[in-house]
Amino acid sequence: MNHETASRGSERDPSSLKIVTLCTGNVARSVMLGYMLHTISDANAARWEIRTAGTHVTEGLAMSGRTRDALIAIDELGEHPYGSHRSHQLSEQDVAWADVVLAAEADHVRYVRECHTLEEHRVVQLAQFVRYAPWDLDLAEQLLVVARHAPDAAYDVIDPAGGEQQAYHECARQLWDLASAFATLRPPGPA
Repeated sequence: MNHETASRGSERDPSSLKIVTLCTGNVARSVMLGYMLHTISDANAARWEIRTAGTHVTEGLAMSGRTRDALIAIDELGEHPYGSHRSHQLSEQDVAWADVVLAAEADHVRYVRECHTLEEHRVVQLAQFVRYAPWDLDLAEQLLVVARHAPDAAYDVIDPAGGEQQAYHECARQLWDLASAFATLRPPGPA
């Protein structure tokens, strides 16, 4: 995945969205979610731009074989250049660029809010967004609603790192379900 501030006004094309997916090492959860959101965006002719990042990264690492195998096991994803991913530490530029930072864990939300300059409500836990974002509001309003809820470990996507392949498959399936739900809340195609 590549690492390439948009107007956040209401005149903005709702099918255009800049998303940073975030986990700890940027070798499993954020990578999976990034490829999933790319797939959904491409399938719906949306203009979603996605960057992946981590909070505590060794720069330049490839995703693990277990992450790749979990992605390949999701038939809906199709073909991707999985070998091209390299881990990336979340930067101030990533945060400024993003319309939304979708975090895997509550601790990731806290990290971004403490260590980076942004409108606090623009970083959310993906599962919390899916749970609380009203479908009939634009993104800015959805984020404000979700931000009323404190980051909560109950909404964490558990890190499969160090686990067996089954843990990666379960994580990937959970992320695919969340990405699909996110797409219903943020319709990716033209209106």
